[in-house]
Amino acid sequence: MANKRKNRKTCGILPLRLWIGKKLFGAVGPHGVRVSLSRMIKGPCATPELEALKYVAEHTSIPVPKVFNAHYYDDCLYIEMEYVRGMSLEAAWYRGHLSQDQKKYIITEVAGYIRQLRKLEPPREGIVASASFNEALDHRVGSYTFGPFTNHQGFHSYLRANVPIEDCNEVIGPEVTECHSRRYRSCFTHADIAPRNIMVDNGKVSAIVDWQFGGWYPEYWEYTKAHYGQIDRPEWYDGLENAMEKYDDELKAEQTLWRRLDEPQLLWRGREHLIPNLGLA
Repeated sequence: MANKRKNRKTCGILPLRLWIGKKLFGAVGPHGVRVSLSRMIKGPCATPELEALKYVAEHTSIPVPKVFNAHYYDDCLYIEMEYVRGMSLEAAWYRGHLSQDQKKYIITEVAGYIRQLRKLEPPREGIVASASFNEALDHRVGSYTFGPFTNHQGFHSYLRANVPIEDCNEVIGPEVTECHSRRYRSCFTHADIAPRNIMVDNGKVSAIVDWQFGGWYPEYWEYTKAHYGQIDRPEWYDGLENAMEKYDDELKAEQTLWRRLDEPQLLWRGREHLIPNLGLA
């Protein structure tokens, strides 16, 4: 009972803290509000982001915002975390605040952080899940959480909207068939490594942010997702490609899926709603 009262109290003061924070400090991006000199509250958030922030902070030396608390209001999660100073790499790059040497150094830093993630041992090979082995989230797949999957075959089938692998050549493309028939390691993945999600200060990375898609994925996922919706910054992508392990076949397969079957979750949810209503179940 005491815990329930405490939770209700926390929920009750959250809107007030956000209102005061907006008045005193202003917003931080589209979903955050700075609430003190050193803290901000982000939300609504997906649970995978909270799990990833805690996991990465505990198991790596990657700079991520420190989590202070998790609040729930109207069944939504809000994460109280460290306010990271500096500016996004995207802004610093675009505004010409970085020298060529600083750009190269930052790319090297980011590549090193990705290597740290890839060295983490999954709880079991083949898993596709959040950091705590629950449902994952990735807008490449759809707007809702999915999984967890105990093997990559299940995840790949989900990406194909359940098109059987034997029909994949004709329906989607042979490059997808080939890659979805291979075996991969599961690696911990940020899944949205982009300049907008990298904070820099004095020519160095101050934090990697926005871990909402973070979790366990096939080893190629970090590389292919780095090219998903890419911005017009050739220097960034050229440098990152030279620093990362490449998966060119998998990128071609993903690009085919992006064109023909992007956000496959829409088809899955459409089936769930349409088939019963049409009497086809």
